[in-house]
Amino acid sequence: MRLAFFLFCLLCSTILPAHAAKTVLVMGDSLSAGYGIRPEQAWPALLGARVAEKRLDYSVANLSISGETTAGGRSRLEAALKAQRPAVVVIALGANDGLRGLPLGQMRDNLAAMIDAARASGARVALAGMRLPPNYGPYAEDFRRSFVDIAQAKKVPLVEFLLEPVAAHQRYFQADNLHPVADAQPLILDHVWPTLAPLLK
Repeated sequence: MRLAFFLFCLLCSTILPAHAAKTVLVMGDSLSAGYGIRPEQAWPALLGARVAEKRLDYSVANLSISGETTAGGRSRLEAALKAQRPAVVVIALGANDGLRGLPLGQMRDNLAAMIDAARASGARVALAGMRLPPNYGPYAEDFRRSFVDIAQAKKVPLVEFLLEPVAAHQRYFQADNLHPVADAQPLILDHVWPTLAPLLK
């Protein structure tokens, strides 16, 4: 019996990693959840593949939900931090706040609270911004500036516009003209990567 137990322990030591990978937690909306495409095609899933390819000691937990607002993300974050214990948190929320014309002061408060909560848990934070069509008028510029102001105030790295590399090309969008197709996802990841990579210490 003692020999069997020793052999079992030896086997476990060879097949289990010496320590668990650190986690990158993505809190986003449909643009990160992979709406209209397979989940494994979305940019957070491609991020998981990239860190594995580069042999970085990270895994990716994508807790993005289609339709999510900053208020929804804020309400879910505490439980997500406890469950995932992330080393890095990517906050990619706000698009639905803007499309619904929600008060920008509330959006900024929610983003700031999420950044503070993530940092209090010991995680490093990156913020991904969004933009609105010009027909939203002055609200669109205030919306864009909100992400810049929050990033500067909280001193977090910012991807100013998550969809920057694909926004001007209709071929990269589904029929609704809102959600990127699978072919757009590697371009989005390449856009996010320079901001995120320094946080993967």
